Amino acid sequence: MRPDPLFALISAALLIFSAQGQPEAQGSKSLTELLNDAKGGTTKATNNDNILEQNIQDIFGPKPDTGSGTSTSSPNIQTNVGTGSGQCECVPYYNCINGSINTNGEGIIDIRLNDGPCSSYLEVCCEKKATVKEPITPAPPPEKPTGCGYRHPEGVGFRITGDKEQEAQFGEFPWMVAVLREETVEGNSNALNVYQCGGAIVHPRVVVTAAHCVAGKKKTFKVRAGEWDTQHTQEIFPHQDRMVQRVVVHPQYYAGALYNDIALLLLESPLAIADNVEPICLPPQGVVPDSATCYATGWGKDVFGQRGKYQVILKKIDLPLVPNDKCQELLRTTRLGKFFELHNSFVCAGGQPGKDTCKGDGGSPLVCPIAGQRGDRYYQVGIVAWGIGCGENQTPGVYVNVALFRDWIDQQMQSFNLDTSSYKY
Repeated sequence: MRPDPLFALISAALLIFSAQGQPEAQGSKSLTELLNDAKGGTTKATNNDNILEQNIQDIFGPKPDTGSGTSTSSPNIQTNVGTGSGQCECVPYYNCINGSINTNGEGIIDIRLNDGPCSSYLEVCCEKKATVKEPITPAPPPEKPTGCGYRHPEGVGFRITGDKEQEAQFGEFPWMVAVLREETVEGNSNALNVYQCGGAIVHPRVVVTAAHCVAGKKKTFKVRAGEWDTQHTQEIFPHQDRMVQRVVVHPQYYAGALYNDIALLLLESPLAIADNVEPICLPPQGVVPDSATCYATGWGKDVFGQRGKYQVILKKIDLPLVPNDKCQELLRTTRLGKFFELHNSFVCAGGQPGKDTCKGDGGSPLVCPIAGQRGDRYYQVGIVAWGIGCGENQTPGVYVNVALFRDWIDQQMQSFNLDTSSYKY
C-alpha cells in the first residue's frame, strides 16, 4: 500500500469497486469498462483540492514521478480446489461441506498459489452431494469482546495465506470503509461507484474522513462498509452500502494547506454491526500517544507516480508515530524548505523507506493500540492527509490530529441526536 502524496486528488483515481451479485451494487463496472465508456475521459479536480499542491509546485517545481522501494502489484489470484473426485461445480467456500475448508465455515485460503478451474480464489470445486444452499457460518468465539476498536488479526470466517504484499485479513480492520461517489458516463444510464477516499466508522450512522475528500464537491456520496476485495463478493459476510445524507466539514478547514482537514458523514440509515463492520474508538480530547506502532489501511497506490497501481485487496502498513517537532525538522529537509511550520492539526507517522500511505489513501484511518487495554484494541489517532512523495526515507506522512477534534465530534453527534458511547472505551 505505498503512499502517494496527499497533494494529489483521490477523485482522479476512477477506481471502481465492482460488486456484481449483490443488490446494492447493481450497475457497477470494472475500471476497464468505465474507461472504455468514458472514451479516455478523466475526472477533473476542483480548484480547492489543488491549491496546496500547485503552490508547492510553483515554488519548488513539480514532484518527481518516481517511487521508492520495490514496486508491488495485486496478487496473482487463483483458486482452491476441493479434494473430492468426480464432477464438481464452483461454489463459495462456505457452501461446500468438504474440500479445503472446515465444517464450521472457517478455512485457510491461499490468495496467491492455488490452481484450479474456479474463477475466484474464494470458490472451491465442490461435488454436488457436498454442496449446501445455506452458508456454513463460523461459530463466534466463546468470549468475543464487545465495543469499539477490536482488531481481528486472524481474520473473520477464513484466514488468508500468501499475503506477501501487506494484504489485510478479511475483517481485520472492521471500521474501515470506502467512500464512493456516484458518477454517470455519457451513453450509460447506470450510475457508477467511483472510489473517492477511505474513512472509518465511529457510529452505525457516522463515518469520519478527511475534509479534502468531500468539501466543495457537489456529488452524491455513499459509504461501503465491510469491503475487503473490491473485485469479489464471495466473502461470507457481505459488504454494506449506505447513502450519505449529510456532509459536515470542520468550519476551520483550510483547503490551501489542509489545516483542520476533518469531516463527518451522516448516513441515511444505520449500518448493521457485524463481524466485519464495527466502529473504531476515539481518543480523549488532546490525547496523542508519545510513541506507538500504529496501522494505516487503504486501497491506495503501491508506489508514487504513474507506475503505481491501486490495490484490489485492502492493504495494511505498520508505522511508528513521529513527534511533531521531529516531523517538522524532517519535512524542512524536503522541498517544503527550512521555514516550513507543521500546524497543530496534524500528527506524523512513518518515515521508513517503502512504508507509507499514498494516493487513494486520503481519509483513511491511522489507528494505534490503546495502552492498558486487553486484546487487540485500537483508537483512531490520525486521518491520512498529505505527504511528500510516498515511502521516502526520513520523510514521514502527515495525518489529521483526530484527538484535537474529539470535542467537535462529540458536539456534532449531539446535534445529530446520536449517542457518543459507540466510540468510547
